[in-house]
Amino acid sequence: MHRFYLPPKNCAGETLRLDGREAHHALKALRMKYGELVAVLDGVGNEFLCTVENCSRDAVTLSVSLKNFVPAPLCQITLLQALPKGKIIESIIQKSVELGVHRVAPILSERVVMQLDGESGEHKREKWRQTAVEAIKQCGAAWLPEINAPVTIGQFLARKEKFDLLLVGSLQQERRHPREIFREIEMQKKAPPQSVGVWIGPEGDFTPEELKLIQDSGAIPISLGKLVLRVETAAAYCLSVLNYELQRD
Repeated sequence: MHRFYLPPKNCAGETLRLDGREAHHALKALRMKYGELVAVLDGVGNEFLCTVENCSRDAVTLSVSLKNFVPAPLCQITLLQALPKGKIIESIIQKSVELGVHRVAPILSERVVMQLDGESGEHKREKWRQTAVEAIKQCGAAWLPEINAPVTIGQFLARKEKFDLLLVGSLQQERRHPREIFREIEMQKKAPPQSVGVWIGPEGDFTPEELKLIQDSGAIPISLGKLVLRVETAAAYCLSVLNYELQRD
């Protein structure tokens, strides 16, 4: 069944309307017709099972037959991803959606120079958000992750956000296997963390100065295995571990 995305404000009532990008995809690429069944996601947990009622030149009208609500994941995971070169970030966002991330916070680091003013940063954020939209349509995720505009490490840390657990993928010697951290939480009979942040560096990793700032903020250095991973592999590795340990559905 084909899936489409509509923002929550457009999902009230028993009739939904696809227009713009979504209508173009339905009409030109999928050549949808009257009577076909489709699903619509609103990104905040609701999935609508619909029937195509009408196809005009630039819009598709849908009749809602069933509404299903999917609860949010038990743990909200934020990926603090240092921006890599090129378009790798788009692949990272796509895989992050598939692995149930709550938010992707792109980070400007010293080893990958990307000069951004406010306008271009917001433009990139909107482009990356569309990547996330396409990803939830592909995998059927009911919750659309938040995609932040890129900021420096210092700018992010200045917000003083609090996480129940904060990790950083590290190549240094003094690091722990993630298994140790979760077994420790279990042995201490602590409640599972409801908010987790994980920092992933760029090509060549964070500089020692950057890593110190991140660790001083409370992040625990973790091992990603014996091999040196590509940026996108490191992100997927960490999110897979967190998804396995913390998401119970």
